Amino acid sequence: MNDTTLVIMAAGIGSRFGGGGVKQLTSFGPGGEIIMDYSIYDAIEAGFTKVVFVIRRSMEKDFRKIIGDRIARKIPVEYAFQELDDLPDGYVVPQNREKPWGTGQAILACREVIHEPFAVINADDYYGKDAFKKVHQFLTEVDWNTASERTGDPDQKHYQFCMAGFVLKNTLSEYGGVTRGICRVNEDGELIEILETKDILKTADGGAAVYSGNASLIRLDSDSLVSMNFWGFTPDFMGELASGFQRFLDNLDGNETKAEYLLPTIADRLLKEGRADITVLPSNDKWFGVTFREDVPVVKESILRLVKEGVYPEKLL
Repeated sequence: MNDTTLVIMAAGIGSRFGGGGVKQLTSFGPGGEIIMDYSIYDAIEAGFTKVVFVIRRSMEKDFRKIIGDRIARKIPVEYAFQELDDLPDGYVVPQNREKPWGTGQAILACREVIHEPFAVINADDYYGKDAFKKVHQFLTEVDWNTASERTGDPDQKHYQFCMAGFVLKNTLSEYGGVTRGICRVNEDGELIEILETKDILKTADGGAAVYSGNASLIRLDSDSLVSMNFWGFTPDFMGELASGFQRFLDNLDGNETKAEYLLPTIADRLLKEGRADITVLPSNDKWFGVTFREDVPVVKESILRLVKEGVYPEKLL
């Protein structure tokens, strides 16, 4: 059996809805489950063999007690710590910088605990079963040793990654505009680029639109595939993240307090350099997430409906 790891980016969950720690996490399931429980349940069912939680070190005690120890009874668990001062040798935290450095740094924090193909998700997003099955299958079939062979340049490799693509209309909120990475793919289903699009609104007919400069609505293709930060990577990506992080820090250009090292930006750079093929795996499952406080009852109702339909048991993990 091929080992595969699920990485859950959870370093920011303590600030949801203004809360001060993991004890403020909202329960969505009938047994008190949080969204993360459903992702882990689906990952285990799909065949993932380990979970890595990316958290802040200050959260560790509460996180283990409330979440980690419970999950560890079902699947091996390890921890990585995303901290503001986790920087390469010779670099220091800029004055007035308060937040860690984004999703790229979060995955780089896992460098000591990941040695196999791995998927990456957000802690507070519900993705559905289909995406976990497809990403896991990709990760178990990709020959990453071949995929990372030298490209002719001794300092460059060529990567084969994947990304779960969700239908735009299945990811919108009833309560305001959302930001989505709209994907352009070729005829082989490979990613060409991700177009980060802000303030996408759900229209009365269930479609999607954004406001133009003159405040008129421009309709979008609501069947477009979008990125919801569900990626599949091979372990050699860690070296790319490390070298890229140093380049990022060397080119902050006066944006030292707010700049973020982000997975979509890293993936887009590799695509533009011709150094990666990223397969987009379409999922028709409905994505749930809490962008606005008003989304909470909608997510609870949606999960309860899935339980009633038999997709999940009443008591999950």
